[in-house]
Amino acid sequence: MNTVATKEIINIDEKKCKSCDHCTSVCPTGAIQGRIGVKHYIDHKKCVNCGQCLINCPFGAITDISMVEKVKKALADPQKFVVVQTAPAVRVALGEEFGLEPGTNVKGKMFASLRKLGFDKVYDTEFTADLTIMEEGTELIHRIFAHAGVPGYEKEGPLPQFTSCCPAWIKYAEDKYPKILPHLSSAKSPQQMFGAVAKTYAAEKLGINPADMFVVSVMPCTAKKFECQREEMIASGFQDVDAVITTRELAQMIKEAGIDFRSLSNEEQADRLIGTSTGAATIFGVTGGVMEAALRTAYEILSGQSLGVVEFKAVRGRKPVREATVNIPVKELGKTVPLNVCIVTGLSHVDGVVEDVLAGRSKYHFIEVMNCPGGCINGGGQPIRRDTY
Repeated sequence: MNTVATKEIINIDEKKCKSCDHCTSVCPTGAIQGRIGVKHYIDHKKCVNCGQCLINCPFGAITDISMVEKVKKALADPQKFVVVQTAPAVRVALGEEFGLEPGTNVKGKMFASLRKLGFDKVYDTEFTADLTIMEEGTELIHRIFAHAGVPGYEKEGPLPQFTSCCPAWIKYAEDKYPKILPHLSSAKSPQQMFGAVAKTYAAEKLGINPADMFVVSVMPCTAKKFECQREEMIASGFQDVDAVITTRELAQMIKEAGIDFRSLSNEEQADRLIGTSTGAATIFGVTGGVMEAALRTAYEILSGQSLGVVEFKAVRGRKPVREATVNIPVKELGKTVPLNVCIVTGLSHVDGVVEDVLAGRSKYHFIEVMNCPGGCINGGGQPIRRDTY
């Protein structure tokens, strides 16, 4: 396999480190070693590459590895057919880098700038977010049937089912709780599903040799740089995603190319990979979005009805952990099944939830875990606002 070696994604420059200890206060896994007055360093065995330390360092002493030069080289290579995908959280953050108000949707300008940078096809990750939703929702249904003793589903995974699209959470689970892995959804993240679809279906439709296709992701997340390099991510027979750049890095590429971002039309659309995407895919980047989207899919398939508003309540003593119960009238079982679901925001709050599952005392059937506060929208690859310190 032609792939890059997995390296440490996040690093601290000791020359710039002021030993303020701010980074340790936001690290969810205790990976940063040091104290006030002593230079800090990262224990990469504990680091999940989330980049929260990076975007919260007041002195710019923390950086992530860059794949920008690799992307530029591919764009300059006439033998390469370079495609790009953009995550939903990027479009509402990119404008900040060009003086626009935070939250401004610059989707059209973003697509236009990517074409000006030379990408051959510009896609939206939303379509493969829909694929992830369908996979996770269907897998949840199968696990529910297995739990209910329905014949033919004996080989399905156990309940509760955990979401699997946050690469920081996946690494944390692998490193600290390997026994929980059977509970994780088998669905790849939207980023990796896109890479596999691009180098198989899209390459065939476009008449491109997959070996000549170079897939780039623009993500709000530094951990995606680790995810794309995982040795398992070769479903297409090649490295599914060749490079990941962050929202910040895309902004820098646009500026270096001399593109007047603010003057670009905001009406440009992405190229169509297969079909249109749904609103469910759009909310993927916020806390609870994956849970809601997959839950609505499962509910409609099982009941033939649309799910109403789901009210999540904070769990007493665990404020970043919220829960809800959804009563699903399951046609195949001829009864209503109460489904207990849970959302965890931040890996520093997930231990109790996981330990309850491993001890056999969890009441939940479906659990979403996102590392970054509020979800991907506040990922480690988003614009840094140092004026807030």
